[in-house]
Amino acid sequence: MAEIPSVNDANFKSEVLESKTPVLVDFWATWCAPCKQMSEILDKLVGAYKGKVKFVKLNVDECTSTAAQYGITAIPTLVIFKSGKEAERMVGVVAKDKLEGKLKALV
Repeated sequence: MAEIPSVNDANFKSEVLESKTPVLVDFWATWCAPCKQMSEILDKLVGAYKGKVKFVKLNVDECTSTAAQYGITAIPTLVIFKSGKEAERMVGVVAKDKLEGKLKALV
């Protein structure tokens, strides 16, 4: 399984907002049990969307500026950005098939 790369406050703009492909950002923290569940689901989807959707993680404890900028108050929160704009937001653990439906609608 491919490891999902991390982004931070310094590279969020270049890696997410300026990306040519849609980007799914997983806002998470190391102490968050539901985040670990969500991570397992994302790991299963990465391969299927290679080249169509970029998957990245942002640790809300380490990147407080970006988390605050996007109003992240609960984790896990998944935000899909398309053309630099927020296209979809899901809070909590999202079922794999529901998430796949959201991704298919965007690509």
